[in-house]
Amino acid sequence: MEFFRFRRDIPFMRHALIFNIISFLTFAAAVFFLITRGLHLSIEFTGGTVIETEYAQSADIAKVRSTVEAMNLGEVQVQKFGTSRDVLIRLPLREGVKQNELVGRVFAALCASEQGVVASRQFTSEKGEQISRDVCEAAGAEPVKLSRSEFVGPQVGKELAEDGAKALAFVIVGIMIYLAFRFEWKFAVAAIIANLHDVIIILGFFAYFQWEFSLSVLAAVLAVLGYSVNESVVIFDRIREAFRKYRKMSTTEVINHAITSTMSRTIITHGSTQMMVLSMLVFGGPTLFYFALALTIGICFGIYSSVFVAAAVAMWLGVKREDLVSGGPTRKDHDPNDPNAGAVV
Repeated sequence: MEFFRFRRDIPFMRHALIFNIISFLTFAAAVFFLITRGLHLSIEFTGGTVIETEYAQSADIAKVRSTVEAMNLGEVQVQKFGTSRDVLIRLPLREGVKQNELVGRVFAALCASEQGVVASRQFTSEKGEQISRDVCEAAGAEPVKLSRSEFVGPQVGKELAEDGAKALAFVIVGIMIYLAFRFEWKFAVAAIIANLHDVIIILGFFAYFQWEFSLSVLAAVLAVLGYSVNESVVIFDRIREAFRKYRKMSTTEVINHAITSTMSRTIITHGSTQMMVLSMLVFGGPTLFYFALALTIGICFGIYSSVFVAAAVAMWLGVKREDLVSGGPTRKDHDPNDPNAGAVV
């Protein structure tokens, strides 16, 4: 499918140096903010308390969030999970406060917001044991139940952070090995530089604005890595094809032709993906907001880096026809002004 046809090769590499200087400055700024300000880690990494509640009716998530935030417990997370009646609340780690006391205070506030009062009731477990549980009573009904509470220690958060860093490292190494086998080591180096450029800039945005960095954002960063390398692979494939077809084209002309020939695909693919991500950003609520925001930044910079970073670095590393082509049919000449030699997706 082709919605946009470019009949002349666009000279992208003519301005590669200027754009790469801009990229370097942006990358350096992101590293600076990461070092000086750091990431605002969520409680998955720092530790805290997780509370699960179940409402008798569909939960008003905005009301629940405002009730919990009014308690001034720090950066809290409130989201639906499972059914529309289930709400998950994450509270940051608070020194000197026992978990049971904190859970009790939050449950009491949620109960009061439903015009109820907390009462202690005795229940018999399946094993025949007598247990005491707090319930919320309002006009003979139970508008909200405390389903579960769990404490996440800082050690668990530290392990999650380490495992996330390992996952990121394994993805990068795997991409390098894949590209080195499929193309040539110069392309592998160029793609990794471009991908790290995207990842560091995403992290730089989160460090500068102190947006919360959670496991969902980490998942978005890993998704951007795969998304960005896919764009680079498409361009690298076209570069290899152009080297086989056009013997008299220089490396710069080959790269310009390869990028131009993928522009229609890039516009369609990234435009469709960004529409879906924007819908999550606008309508997904606080739960999906930072996940979608990280994807939006990654998609925008992923397009940019595939063209002006990956392709340019491969050019400066000296990629040439002999690196990719061992023979095969070729066109003897190429006229850049020939409309029949333009981009086809």
